[in-house]
Amino acid sequence: MKLTIRDIARMAGVSPSTVSKIINNYGEIGSSTKDKVNKIIEETGYKPTFSAKALATKKSNLIGIIYAGKVNVNLNHPFFNEVMNHFKRTVGNLGYDLLIFSNENFNLNLENYLDRARHFHVDGCLIIAGEEIQSAIYELDQSDIPCVGVDIQLTGKKSTYVMTDNEKISANVIEYLYMNSIRDIGYIGGKKDSPIAQMRLKGFIYSMNRFGFTIRDEWIHYGDFFEESGYNAMYQMLETGAYPTAVYAASDMMALGAIQAIRAKGLKVPQDIRVIGCDDIEACRFSEPKLTTVKQDKEKIGRLAGHMLHDLITKDMEVKSILVDPELILRESCGAKQKESLDLYK
Repeated sequence: MKLTIRDIARMAGVSPSTVSKIINNYGEIGSSTKDKVNKIIEETGYKPTFSAKALATKKSNLIGIIYAGKVNVNLNHPFFNEVMNHFKRTVGNLGYDLLIFSNENFNLNLENYLDRARHFHVDGCLIIAGEEIQSAIYELDQSDIPCVGVDIQLTGKKSTYVMTDNEKISANVIEYLYMNSIRDIGYIGGKKDSPIAQMRLKGFIYSMNRFGFTIRDEWIHYGDFFEESGYNAMYQMLETGAYPTAVYAASDMMALGAIQAIRAKGLKVPQDIRVIGCDDIEACRFSEPKLTTVKQDKEKIGRLAGHMLHDLITKDMEVKSILVDPELILRESCGAKQKESLDLYK
């Protein structure tokens, strides 16, 4: 017969909550009581379950990780992978383990994040935004389970979010180009229905208008944040004949694809067209030429997400959303001779 925490408590003559506290090394329990309970656990071979561990404190020390969206990001995504690494280290130091939720059943209409979060007794969830967010995400967001979103604006009473100030990303790029007398600017955006892509497009249009630049429709194209779409968008832009002197792509991967398309047309970067990306993924440092980009502070986002979720879990307080400032990193693709950083809003 499989033993439960209540069986161990009955054998030791203590409450189930006392057993749970001893299992979790939590609270002030007398040494004699600890010895008695631990001896019974050892003799019976009892293995505590997540629910047993959580019984006294109502905590499992588990955080659910959800890569949201019908078109969800992968575990090896160059931006979110770095964010996750810093998040993992942060919450690990705070005493949590991670449980990654699969959403492969989404297309079968079987996805229910809220029920699964409760089934696994997670203390909270980190939600990383993909594309076409499922309604099940917002059901979880509006629940009593603490949630922190990365690149997704959550509105629940126990939810908050952290992301880069996406409008400022575009503002940094256009202001830099303005200060370097570059006026003819093309833009490669993400999916039109992506909230993040919409923010970057809004910042681009606002800043272009702010400096009196002409926005040419034939120089605005859209991709999906990945390299092939950047190549196709840039190729289409160049097919119109006259081409811009600078192109700003809303992701580094699209910018790298754009560079390949420029070369395919027999043009050079940055001599003919300067290229600026967004994210500062590792590949930017090794591309040819090295890619100028707007850095999203992945370490800061990951660490903030960890501490914000911990506060939501452990404290009865409102945790405000945070927008992290971007930083322009100048490299060869915009004509810079060496790497330097430029934060125009400091």
